[in-house]
Amino acid sequence: MSSRPIRAALLSVYHKDRLAPLVQVLRQHGVTLYSTGGTQKFLEDEGAEVTAVEDLTGFPEVFGGRVKTLHPKVFGGILHRRHEASDLAQAEQHGIPPIDLVVVDLYPFEETVASGAEEQDVIEKIDIGGISLLRAAAKNFRDVLVISSRDQYAAVTELLTAKNGTTDLEDRRHYAAAAFATTSHYDTEIFQYMSQGTAVAGTALRLSAQPATPLRYGENPHQAGTFYGDLTALFDQLHGKQLSYNNLVDVDAAVALMAEFTDGEPACAILKHTNACGVAQAATLREAYVNALSCDPTSAFGGVIIVNKEVDAATAVELNQLFFEVLIAPSFAADALPVLQSKKNRILLLQKPVEFPKKQIKTLLNGIIEQDADRQTETAEDFRTVTQSAPTAEETEALVFAGKICKHTKSNTIVLARAGQLLASGVGQTSRVDALRQAIEKARTFGFDLHGAVMASDAFFPFPDCVEIAGAAGIRAVVQPGGSIKDADSIKACDELGMAMVLTGVRHFKH
Repeated sequence: MSSRPIRAALLSVYHKDRLAPLVQVLRQHGVTLYSTGGTQKFLEDEGAEVTAVEDLTGFPEVFGGRVKTLHPKVFGGILHRRHEASDLAQAEQHGIPPIDLVVVDLYPFEETVASGAEEQDVIEKIDIGGISLLRAAAKNFRDVLVISSRDQYAAVTELLTAKNGTTDLEDRRHYAAAAFATTSHYDTEIFQYMSQGTAVAGTALRLSAQPATPLRYGENPHQAGTFYGDLTALFDQLHGKQLSYNNLVDVDAAVALMAEFTDGEPACAILKHTNACGVAQAATLREAYVNALSCDPTSAFGGVIIVNKEVDAATAVELNQLFFEVLIAPSFAADALPVLQSKKNRILLLQKPVEFPKKQIKTLLNGIIEQDADRQTETAEDFRTVTQSAPTAEETEALVFAGKICKHTKSNTIVLARAGQLLASGVGQTSRVDALRQAIEKARTFGFDLHGAVMASDAFFPFPDCVEIAGAAGIRAVVQPGGSIKDADSIKACDELGMAMVLTGVRHFKH
């Protein structure tokens, strides 16, 4: 039969919150309750009559609670098939009562790792009995209902109330799948922890991210999209519509770029399609935003904006004059929020401190590629001057600034800047010459004089043509990784034009 009454339940949970209403429903339907340790005490405090698992098994908890439920009478009660005569006969022969409901939430392994706990404390949070119970109950979903998370208590309480203490096969299959999702994620997190620094780490890739958030659509309306992960750990959304797929891609790029500007000076970046169309640092956040917007006010329309300081009222008034999709900030002044919330769909995100993954992963062809995240950023100490003239202090500051932006811009890219302000960039071009020409044209379009500006390139110059074009436009200093067999040609061109060039030895391709 598809419909099954719940007559006996095993409850063994780490977190006791939200459990009481479910227990009340089970009691109302006369369900026999089996339990252990702290869960048993909680149930008894709720007024429930409980049979201790050790009374069922005739065997006490041992090894400091490491072994409690691992016993044939427990697993036999869960796993025996109610439609198999031989299973029923063996259950009766060995005095194994049926268990129709298993309620387990696992030890908080992931949270313990995140807390920075010592290894021994982490190891003790590897659940053995609980995860085995979940797998057993989920495997026998034809007869058994399994609850694997406290997030399910309310829904199951409503389900059992509506169906008078019974469940259908469809119900049980649904919760079985959820249980296997729980155990799969749990095992993946354990693997990630245990394999660190071992040879095993490079032999297999295990990924698990939750929860799942359906998006309105993917990159285009005809594509479905889902975000897997906990956005609430990174942001509090204070206003606006749901983030879209494209919003999330741009937000990711914005957060990565702004992570470069941690020196305390107010900074603002405006991004469109993951590339910065405006970046500036200044004495005030309002000034930083105004300067960033001046880089390319056309592209800024409908973009994503990120700042590294609290948004005050003066900055909010300036921001409110532009149509943009998302604003990210570490905080918002009380008198700034009403101004920014005047547009219904505008997304306001309060960013929280969080550690980002050290690896980047992408689907490719019929598989997945993984790489270390690009966490290297060059400073003035990393510069090696290779020309007759060295950059001035102001030019050096501008070169460092331009290099940070260049690292986060699609290849091939050229970035033109002054100290504290992006002037223009050429992005995603098939040749470096095209990227430079695009940058020069954009800078001139928005009224910037490039005389005395600096240039950054994400990769080496294979020929001296970019240096020659830049010099003709008035650019006085260049930063690039170097490494071309014709580096000497570009260096010679700089010397002939009176330009300074520094090499970093580090390429920053971004595809």
